Amino acid sequence: MRDTRILLRTGAVPALLLAAAAVAAATAAATAAPAAGGTAPVAAGQDFQYVGQDDRVHGLTAPKGCVAAEGGGSRPVTNHTRGTATFYREPGCAGAPVERLGPGTVTQVRPYFASVRFSVTG
Repeated sequence: MRDTRILLRTGAVPALLLAAAAVAAATAAATAAPAAGGTAPVAAGQDFQYVGQDDRVHGLTAPKGCVAAEGGGSRPVTNHTRGTATFYREPGCAGAPVERLGPGTVTQVRPYFASVRFSVTG
């Protein structure tokens, strides 16, 4: 009981509660089933993932060449491919690139992208 009073006086309890709440929220978000109109988590093994303008999570396995961004790509993007992902605002990877994302990286691509070209790696 004495230890509890010391923790309460020192302010350590709020920090511990915040940390526990953050872990619980992250675990719940990762394992929760999607609600109606929600987004389903992308299955493990997806090499490239992004959240589209349609607020859905999209993923590709072993993408090659130029790929259309279904749902209009934006926001968080994860590139677990072995090559570079180059983002374009135009369909068909036309126009100037707006962002390049190296292998194994995560970033925000704003405001959007319509297509992505994946470099060929061997």
